Amino acid sequence: MPREMNTNRDDTMGRFEGKVAVVTGAGAGIGKACALAIAREGGRVVVADIDDSAATACTAQIAAETGHALTLAVDIADAQAVAALFETAERHFGGIDLLVNNASAMHLTPRDRAILDLDLAVWDQTMATNLRGTLLCCRQAIPRMIARGGGAIVNMSSCQGLSGDTALTSYAASKAAMNMLSTSLATQYGRAQIRCNAVAPGLIMTERLLAKLDERLQRQLHRHQLLAHVGRPEDVAALVVFLLSDDAAFITGQVVCIDGGMLAHLPTYADGGNNPAERPVDSVDEAPFAQER
Repeated sequence: MPREMNTNRDDTMGRFEGKVAVVTGAGAGIGKACALAIAREGGRVVVADIDDSAATACTAQIAAETGHALTLAVDIADAQAVAALFETAERHFGGIDLLVNNASAMHLTPRDRAILDLDLAVWDQTMATNLRGTLLCCRQAIPRMIARGGGAIVNMSSCQGLSGDTALTSYAASKAAMNMLSTSLATQYGRAQIRCNAVAPGLIMTERLLAKLDERLQRQLHRHQLLAHVGRPEDVAALVVFLLSDDAAFITGQVVCIDGGMLAHLPTYADGGNNPAERPVDSVDEAPFAQER
């Protein structure tokens, strides 16, 4: 059952005053940071996640800090569940203005291997959530946005969808397809005043990622990142909020990287580029990420 929380605080108006946002995968990590950031700008937020307890905790934090939030447990791979999500959101808040498609089948990534080693069930389940689930949410949101004169959508892609890797075949393909879905949506519904962009994060230190990255792998990734500090969920949320807001009113159909420069350079950068004497950080193999800026 949905649970709405409201502290009735009279805060200064933000960029999303009077707007209603649906954020999927909002129980933790980047999705939670996005939900909180939208709420802090005055938006009413539907916190949707397959993990009901995580969504409830996020909703409680939003209510304590800023005012309006609604918890809805949903598996976005289920078309009927997605339809119910948007019907309930509309019934409670009167419509939909903003959508952040952040939910992703991250629990499958440890089994997401190279093509010849890949279990096709992992491929199918990844696509069902990451790609089809995003499409289902967009299909529910678009008519409701048109009814309110327009809206904005941000789809959470990944740098994995922009470059090849030795594994994560399904995840990468789903995110690459999401990029084209985003540009297609922007093209098809731009004249209806709906903007759509994709955000492609690089290495973002969520709690989930911290739990599985050892120091050796952190150092390896660090060698290929231009900035010394670690990316945080709040960094991604700040970009998402910008793209959803009227500050980005002339931006649509874009895939925006937020990766600390990881994809901005030639592969030889980590080995000093064309001039070994100019190696970016002499002790980079041993240097940990800077946790604070």
